Amino acid sequence: MSNPKISMEELVSYAKRRGFVFQASEIYGGISGMYDFGPYGVELKNNLKKLWWKEMVYTNENITGLDSAIIQSPKVWEASGHVERFSDPMIDCKACKKRFRADKLADIDSVDIDELNSKLIDIVCPNCEEHDWTEIRHFNLLMKTFLGPIEDSSATAYLRGETCQGIYTNFNNVRETTRAKLPFGVAQIGKAFRNEITPGDFLFRQREFEQAEMQMFVEPDNAKEVFESWKQRRMQWHQSFLQKDNLRFREHGENERAHYAKDAWDIEYNFPFGFKEMEGIHNRGDWDLGRHSKYSGQKLEYFNEESKEHTLPWVVETSVGVDRLFLAALVDAYTEEEVNDDKRVVMKFDPRIAPVKVAILPLSKKPELSGIAHEIFSSIAGEYNVEYDETQSIGKRYRRQDEIGTPYCVTVDFESLEDKAVTVRDRDTMAQERIKIEELKSYLDEKLK
Repeated sequence: MSNPKISMEELVSYAKRRGFVFQASEIYGGISGMYDFGPYGVELKNNLKKLWWKEMVYTNENITGLDSAIIQSPKVWEASGHVERFSDPMIDCKACKKRFRADKLADIDSVDIDELNSKLIDIVCPNCEEHDWTEIRHFNLLMKTFLGPIEDSSATAYLRGETCQGIYTNFNNVRETTRAKLPFGVAQIGKAFRNEITPGDFLFRQREFEQAEMQMFVEPDNAKEVFESWKQRRMQWHQSFLQKDNLRFREHGENERAHYAKDAWDIEYNFPFGFKEMEGIHNRGDWDLGRHSKYSGQKLEYFNEESKEHTLPWVVETSVGVDRLFLAALVDAYTEEEVNDDKRVVMKFDPRIAPVKVAILPLSKKPELSGIAHEIFSSIAGEYNVEYDETQSIGKRYRRQDEIGTPYCVTVDFESLEDKAVTVRDRDTMAQERIKIEELKSYLDEKLK
């Protein structure tokens, strides 16, 4: 079932009109699968990342952070299996030349060629309705680049396809410098790149995107318990600022699961195109450290001083797509209301992630009001994003702030000259309250906690 609140076409238009997301290289016709985040988009995205970092790193005594390089040794991607296995099954229509992902066309999770072919027997091309397919081929999704002045096979490198590999290769470094004991985790937020053949659904499937991943290194016997705990914790986190009805779990079937995965579940969000993956929680077994030990020749083991035994830790992973989370936050917050026979669009973001927390709105551009308004701006700005706006009518400014999701608007009017107070308007209820200027900062701080 799809989310009917807003269509993807309307969402894309809204995101550009209100300065959240722009098409990358738009003045040159754009580039598929790449997007730029505008003045309000970058604020929303940064707030989501800060919220995740606080949840994963600051509230856990056994999780630390990392920021690994985007380009690693090519051997990293050989060890991880990406060079050999990281691919999508693609098929072309011979009639119209349009290319499709075979598993999506067949609407099955399996990438088994025989199973895909059996499903495709009865499927016509969605573009031209012909039935004349090429053979299924696998396209590697790693983005290739070259290091140094010579572009040959010896200089081949890859933009990382996921952020977690830098965590595995730094296992010994983190363990030794932090003196970590199992279980311990390493968190990272960063860019990843995939040479998607058919990017689409706006921010959902891109070629350049951000991931927020945490890898928890555990004793093999404890992996199942740790996995179940993190599965529930991650759902609870999403539910703290997204509507519960728009979230659900989905277990990976055996044919869908990665070859190394012992268990895998998705947290799905109800996007305008239906429930789709936003975050994955995986029990990866000892695949990652085992492979990197083999390919690097370095022992990536943990020595238990109590048992005097060496252990190859298992990995429990939580991996959320920041851009998909961003898209979910937009859909989730979008609300249309009837106010005095007029439609009001309001983005009901949780105040923690709202791009702008407070707007300062002088009723008039007259110096006596703008002077006080600028002083108020200076007194509360710095700890969170505050916007100053003195153009158009106050009603239009309220509507604009509603559409970017600002929780509180502070209006400076001519009475402020006399009573040294301002009117604070609540975004969701539109209720207005008169607050003394000297008490405004503490009032807002309390509301925005």
